[in-house]
Amino acid sequence: METRLRSLVKALIWNAIGLVMMALVGFFATGSVAIGGVIALTNTVIGFSCYLLYERIWSRIRWGRHHV
Repeated sequence: METRLRSLVKALIWNAIGLVMMALVGFFATGSVAIGGVIALTNTVIGFSCYLLYERIWSRIRWGRHHV
């Protein structure tokens, strides 16, 4: 089972990568740094929350794990 800290760090790193990518997509799609930033931040907050919840749910499911 993963610790909550590990899940949190994984979610933060993944969302930092996503924030940069979404900011670039938003900028190229709109031509505006401000609008691209708002799109990226909104996506990051939603994505972070969903990913963290998803990871915590899966950490409680034993299916598919090998026990040594």
